[in-house]
Amino acid sequence: MNAPLVHRRQRTPQGVGGFSLIEAMVALLVLSIGLLGIAALYVETLRASRTALYRTEAVVQATDLADRMRANRNPANAYACGSPCVPANGGNAIADADLADWMNAIAAALPAGSADVAFTAPSATTPAIYVITVNWTEVGQDDPATYQLRVEI
Repeated sequence: MNAPLVHRRQRTPQGVGGFSLIEAMVALLVLSIGLLGIAALYVETLRASRTALYRTEAVVQATDLADRMRANRNPANAYACGSPCVPANGGNAIADADLADWMNAIAAALPAGSADVAFTAPSATTPAIYVITVNWTEVGQDDPATYQLRVEI
């Protein structure tokens, strides 16, 4: 009385057999565009990191000279060196040696690194002022990057 179980084969409708070649190609295209976007973002991150490193080095070099100026204040204009910075080779031997070391450090640390130091003499209402300017060339940029530090002594 029990009838045997009959397995019926289910039919699938025409056209529902899985992914077509066009669908796979579109998925591959979307994936490729996403990977290109990630690669471009990675390259931009590397460029920004290099720029930040150069800016940090410029700040370190400028503050290094400012500390040297504070340690050797006499005469007041001992560190003025113009543009491009050339030590005066006279007057204050410590300042001349500091400037020579500092310029060598800038040339070694920054691409096409250069610097100058402008001096403004003190007046009755203002102290002596040095403006330290550090310049370097960023990769792919026409204009040099610049960092300035104003030091009152």
